[in-house]
Amino acid sequence: MHGADTDRRRPRLGVDVGGTFTDLVAVVDGRLAVEKVASTPDAPERGVLDAVRSGSLDPATVGFFAHGTTVATNAVLEGEWADTALVTTAGFRDALEIGRQDRPSLYDLHAEKPRPVVERDRRFEVRERLDERGEVLEPLDESSLDSVVESVREAGVDSVAVSLLFAYENPAHEERVAARLRETLDPPPSVSRSSAVLPEVREYERTLVTCLNAALRPVVDTYVGALDRSLEDAGLGTSLRLMGSNAGLMSATAARERPVQTLLSGPAAGVRGATHVAGRAGFDDLLTMDMGGTSCDVSLVREGDPAVSTAVEVGDYPVGVPMVDVHTVGAGGGSIAHVDAGGALRVGPSSAGADPGPVCYGRGGTEPTVTDANFVLGRIDPEAFLGDVGGAEKAAQDAVADLAAEMGTATRDAAAGVLDVANANMARALRVVSVERGHDPREFTLVAFGGAGPLHACALAAEVGVPRVLVPRAAGVLSALGLLVSDLTYDESVSRVRPFETVATETVTETLADLERRGRARLDETDVDEVRVERSLDVRYRGQSFDLSIPVDADGPDLDALADRFHDAHERRYGSASPGEPLELVTVRVRVRGVVGPPELTVPDRTGTVADARRETRSVWFDGEMSTPVYERAALPTGARVDGPAVVEGSESTLVVRPDDAVSVDADGNLLVEVEP
Repeated sequence: MHGADTDRRRPRLGVDVGGTFTDLVAVVDGRLAVEKVASTPDAPERGVLDAVRSGSLDPATVGFFAHGTTVATNAVLEGEWADTALVTTAGFRDALEIGRQDRPSLYDLHAEKPRPVVERDRRFEVRERLDERGEVLEPLDESSLDSVVESVREAGVDSVAVSLLFAYENPAHEERVAARLRETLDPPPSVSRSSAVLPEVREYERTLVTCLNAALRPVVDTYVGALDRSLEDAGLGTSLRLMGSNAGLMSATAARERPVQTLLSGPAAGVRGATHVAGRAGFDDLLTMDMGGTSCDVSLVREGDPAVSTAVEVGDYPVGVPMVDVHTVGAGGGSIAHVDAGGALRVGPSSAGADPGPVCYGRGGTEPTVTDANFVLGRIDPEAFLGDVGGAEKAAQDAVADLAAEMGTATRDAAAGVLDVANANMARALRVVSVERGHDPREFTLVAFGGAGPLHACALAAEVGVPRVLVPRAAGVLSALGLLVSDLTYDESVSRVRPFETVATETVTETLADLERRGRARLDETDVDEVRVERSLDVRYRGQSFDLSIPVDADGPDLDALADRFHDAHERRYGSASPGEPLELVTVRVRVRGVVGPPELTVPDRTGTVADARRETRSVWFDGEMSTPVYERAALPTGARVDGPAVVEGSESTLVVRPDDAVSVDADGNLLVEVEP
């Protein structure tokens, strides 16, 4: 392993695996190089190696390598995980299946709940009992444990989750169960303990996350192990790091131990990339939107730090580990437009995907999509980024015309309606992460990336009330770039549910110190520039179901000041506070961050003129048909300003500037649009 100062002078690689493409971003001597290769879903590690080999770099010279993966995400979404057993406290075998009794569809009498991660015949009970403070009410029964071990042996599973009642207060019983499983069974199974994976309150969520971790562990362990060996065989000159859901990198070892923490690896990298690019441009309060072919992911960044939540759902499952608070809607460039049985226009969630894709791409698509609507309205030219599409433009016109006939309207009105519906879905998502959480969109900048994001960003900003839009230079591969500007980050937590007035400052201080030691033990401090530690307490009014995370000062916890901060935070979040009500401490949290200095990027010198960058003029539909100049993004000089209407076409994405807006090129090559409300 090379030290951080040495690594900064050597090439850096970030590789993000998507459903269609695997993106590589390399920084060599300050220059940014981008490669895209086809993903290999049957063996994702092969796509990563293809991306590494596609460049001209010698892997032995690489000083920093970070990877964003969808392996865990796909396993959860597809239900393709390892055969897993659950060991739990007697009487709590069905907590995993009962859950919170949320119905997928409230009024649907035939709605089915999500498939349990562990089926009932593989959930085993052991006799033991702790109280809510971790005191032993009933010792762990060894004969009961013998029976459980034998049942696990007969089940023939690859992995075991151990989640005992109140184990976050006292892990001794879980540790004994795990030790017996490993000592007795041959081969020893992979074991995940709740007291190590998520030592927090809420029985269902803790058990679910532990089961997911156990079910994913053999899958991710196999993948990361194969990738690590392949990279080593290729001569990679540094260690493999993976992106975690908390917008921080982790070691390969940590990812193999806690794969549940990689479930939002790709989206988290995109948010981190957006934060870095916008921060260099002077904007720290952001709304981010990553619009691809199938969906749009939106998130909020406050004061340069992505919002992290423990209440994010992945597929059908609430995952209680810290994750970037990403809200996803089924609105992408490939989302299919159709008229429902009631005659209403709908967009998505079905998508044409990459194959066959939108009709105008000429790959066999037949159903009208959001991208086809943009084409019909003159906002994109498929041949500008795909080359000859073999007459597919007429097919796209016909597909949208058929939709218009079904709606009883003109073709362009139908196309505009498709965009209105898609934009309404995305605007609603932006309001979920901003207005509904007490944030005023007028204080934020919208960072738009992904292949389709810049097409819709200006209209969305105006709809939501955001005053400006930033389109990064590397908008199409921003997730891969985000990997290169992320710190090594480890989150540690433990629940200590206590009346706030009974909590001793010394106890909180000791708990924070213990969590910090755990985080530092996972961090290779020789490979970072500095270590930063962030501490917080989750607090609630007594009787509430949910809590708010309140930062703790670096010089130690001042419980009176923390109580005041909680009341203020409650007022901001919910519009009310009750300073006279008793409080309750719920969970103690520590984040240990190993700061990795971002690479210094040079920007190509663009000294031409706006006139040189103008490629053509074409008819573009806004509120009506308008003659609109089309510019080549790479040719626009630094400092250039263009008044709308305008279309700016790049190799990865296209920006549409509305008639009353104006776009300029900043010193980093980003596009900045001032949006009129």
